[in-house]
Formats: sequence, C-alpha cells, structure tokens
Amino acid sequence: MPTYRIAVLAGDGIGPEVIDQAVRVAEAAAAKDDVRLVFTRFPWNCQYYQQHQRMMPTDAVDQLRPFDAILFGAVGSPDIPDHVTVNGLLLPLRRELDLYVNLRPAYLYEGVPCPLRDKAPG
Repeated sequence: MPTYRIAVLAGDGIGPEVIDQAVRVAEAAAAKDDVRLVFTRFPWNCQYYQQHQRMMPTDAVDQLRPFDAILFGAVGSPDIPDHVTVNGLLLPLRRELDLYVNLRPAYLYEGVPCPLRDKAPG
C-alpha cells in the first residue's frame, strides 16, 4: 500500500473548516484506491503571526520539503495586513516549493481579454 505524507496548513477564518472536510474527502478517496495518507498539521496562520511576529518559522520550507503534498487553506485575517500574509507565508512557500499560485482577488484589466468580462453577477 503506497503511503503519501501531506502537510496541512489549515489557515484562518473558514480555512480550518474547509480543510477538515478536504482531509475527510481525501481519506475516503484514498481508502477506495488502497492508498494511505498521513497528514501532519502545521499551525502557521495569522494566530501564529500574532504570537511570533512572523507567519512561519525560518526553517518552514525545510520542514515542508519532505512532504509529498501540501494541503493549504485560506489564510488571512482583517487585523493582519494582506501584505504580511502574502509576503510572509503564501509567496515564500509557493516560490521555494514551486507551488501553484492562487492569489486573490482577481482583477479584470482594461484591454485584456477574459472569458468573464461580459458575465453578470449570478
């Protein structure tokens, strides 16, 4: 039975709720394919920042390198400026570990074609 190690950064706000359900779904899917998933949770979020004045420890990237995947929840809090979470956690991990970037909000720029440009709300 193959085993995969997954680092979990649940994030803030609704992030932990969503991540808890994502873990349940991943475990159910893995069980059907006779795969074992081992989840290790890391507490790097805005609460961590309030306690340590940094979003993650200096060796965070090295701690995450051995994992096969990272399950990353929503990160951010109204009392922490966005540039702190983006530059202190999201972008360093994405750059160092070559992760997919899903930075929001998304903007429509004048003159740049987009499939959503002519869509109305709803």
